[in-house]
Amino acid sequence: MHTTRAKNNLCGLDGEGCLPFANSSFAFRCPSDCVVGGRVLNPRAVGDQVVAYRTFVVGGGRAEDGGIYGTYRADSFICPSAVHAGVFAARFGGCGVLVRTGEASGFPATRRHGIESIGFDATFPSSYTFASGVRSTACKDLRWHLFGVSVPFTTAISVVSPTPAIPFFATFVGVFFHVALASDPPYLSNPYALVSRALSRFLPAAFVAHFLWVYVLRRSHKKTPPIERTVLYLAGLWVGALTNITFDKIIPISRLTARDLGQQPGAKAALAVIVTTLILIVAGQIYYLRLCGRLPKMVGLYATLGTSLGLLAAIPGTSLRIHHYILALLLLPGCSLPTRASILYQGLLVGLFINGVARWGFASVIETPESLVGDGLYYSSIPTIGAPVVTAQNITFTLPVPPDKLTDGSAYGVTGVSVLVNDVERYQWRLDDAGDVEGGRTAAEWTYRRRPDERSYVRMAWLTRGGGTMDYTRAGVVERNDAWRAPPKGRS
Repeated sequence: MHTTRAKNNLCGLDGEGCLPFANSSFAFRCPSDCVVGGRVLNPRAVGDQVVAYRTFVVGGGRAEDGGIYGTYRADSFICPSAVHAGVFAARFGGCGVLVRTGEASGFPATRRHGIESIGFDATFPSSYTFASGVRSTACKDLRWHLFGVSVPFTTAISVVSPTPAIPFFATFVGVFFHVALASDPPYLSNPYALVSRALSRFLPAAFVAHFLWVYVLRRSHKKTPPIERTVLYLAGLWVGALTNITFDKIIPISRLTARDLGQQPGAKAALAVIVTTLILIVAGQIYYLRLCGRLPKMVGLYATLGTSLGLLAAIPGTSLRIHHYILALLLLPGCSLPTRASILYQGLLVGLFINGVARWGFASVIETPESLVGDGLYYSSIPTIGAPVVTAQNITFTLPVPPDKLTDGSAYGVTGVSVLVNDVERYQWRLDDAGDVEGGRTAAEWTYRRRPDERSYVRMAWLTRGGGTMDYTRAGVVERNDAWRAPPKGRS
């Protein structure tokens, strides 16, 4: 459960696509450690701020009537906001009732229960709070209780099984459904749909597991005593399968892109440590492969795999994407050795394969740039916002004229301008609305009725011929004293 409103203009003009604003409520349930999942990975504007890589909770000051729960802007992520409000603890998760409270003005930043919220000092058409008196103890996250059952089950099978094939397939099945249904399930509100999706992903995953066992793992598992195999392989298996609890919390890297690594705190240092560790592990595996006389064949295999990935990366209009399960499949052949380290690596990589497929499915190794952007920036051209005429009641803008051709050479047909005020779309002007006079493009004016006692944050973006928008500018600000502060460079 994330938010009741969408980013930028996705709620439509005046936010009408995200009705109702008030007088409604609904129950929700959140998993444990939902604060980590409540971070925004792409830049998101809140007034004149642009935030990324932090928990997206806006407001949350104490309620005016003395209640324990504050008021949150409607696009705040629900589960982290509930933790911030004290509805339940992040460690155990819980449930609550969200109450839409309509238009609100002023959302002060506060730090509560380990979460620092974002401040917004203007009016927003929709907000929410949480109903008091709702007991959340009955719906705590049970994933750790199930983990306490799954670990003894998989351990017992691994120790007492007469042949190594039985514990491999039994633990694969058990851990797969533990991830798909408990520890890292997809965001689905219908439990029957959750089971259906888990089964649809399990059958092809089991097919791949069979080939992994026959061609990669069988030899080393047969030569390893049951106790050692249990300790090393099973420990690695659980660490890899619970990557949302293990690696995601320890390693501050969300996506391996140049922009993300440059913007996310600690990402470059973490990547350096990871690369160094991988180099040491690969060097050790090469040494043992050479001792076993298998190094030439393995070099040939990885040369083939590398060439294949290079050809895929060269396909025009697409980007290469190495997912969890693909990374595991690429590295597992190099770990097919009867050494203790290889058994540990096998467990870790099979766990990553399970987590990737059970949570996200068999995503494609190549994806279009549009599918990778999500709600991120296009890094497109942006309009220039001129200084408005400001009075005590109104703000009048001369809207920028859509260019015949963008300076960055974009092939989009730009036909108008979208205007956001206080992070809500308030106006769309298209060229056809004003007419095309003798082949020349004409400008238009737009007047917004302001609240004289608060700031107004204004952002603009080009409208495309297909009805979408390009990147928005940063926010220009009309201060309380009628002064205009031009937007800084950058996009939002």
